[in-house]
Amino acid sequence: MSKKILVTGIDGQVGQELKKTLNPLGEVIGVNRQTIDLTKPDRLRQLIQEIHPNIIINGAAYTAVDQAEKEPELALAVNGIAPTIIAEEAHKLGAFLLHISTDYVFDGTKNIPYTEEDPTHPLSVYGQSKLAGEQGIQKHSDRYVILRTAWVYGSYGKSNFVKTMLRLGQEREQIRVVSDQIGSPTWAQDIAQTINQLLLTLDLKNTAEIYHFTNSGVASWYDFAVTIFEEAQNIGFPLKVQQVDPITTADYPTPAKRPSSSVLSGQKITATLGKYAPYWRNSLKQMLTQLYQKTP
Repeated sequence: MSKKILVTGIDGQVGQELKKTLNPLGEVIGVNRQTIDLTKPDRLRQLIQEIHPNIIINGAAYTAVDQAEKEPELALAVNGIAPTIIAEEAHKLGAFLLHISTDYVFDGTKNIPYTEEDPTHPLSVYGQSKLAGEQGIQKHSDRYVILRTAWVYGSYGKSNFVKTMLRLGQEREQIRVVSDQIGSPTWAQDIAQTINQLLLTLDLKNTAEIYHFTNSGVASWYDFAVTIFEEAQNIGFPLKVQQVDPITTADYPTPAKRPSSSVLSGQKITATLGKYAPYWRNSLKQMLTQLYQKTP
């Protein structure tokens, strides 16, 4: 019997990729901001009961990290309360829930990769709201995967670090980028494929786990920017940028405090799926090639 898979945030970077990867698993029903307002709990409950899915993938989130400092109630409604409601309704239906979370649940003080067992300590309203969502799911569901990822970019969606750098690289000769925050740039397509593999590999009736998934390898935002320009130039993007200057977090203050090192350990998911995550630079190259081919 074909499964019914409800995907929230279908128009987002990961959601758009999930449209392609999940099709062989069953009927994909995607909802976006126009279809469902996640700040309206009753409507959200009603929608889930009407669709009656076997699997729910919650890819919707409030992701404006700095804006969240000014809108804590909205961030909590979307990132904390809505996932909790989804977990409650999934539990009633006997549905499996896969929820996408973030490296920002950690404070970045650890100098080796964070494992799934490490204590959380978010520094920002965004991180706190995402942690609230995780805790709500763990409290109200017994069939779930919380998939933490980091530094997500993709060829879909309006804005991400890669697209911002390409835009600035076409406008300016000199760009300054923070060099003292490190993490693992992660391609949305790799996240979607990993979700697909998890759904095929795990016993969905008896799984209640947190997993970390990012592309392998580590970079600072500065390293990431330099690599974007190198690879984009090789592919043929018209760039004006001549120089990228490394700066410190102190040189570029933002409303939200960010973890200085939010590298996530991929050991657990590698053991589960039996394969290593693609190297971040290889995935970036593939994404830029896709983007270049789409550019009119």
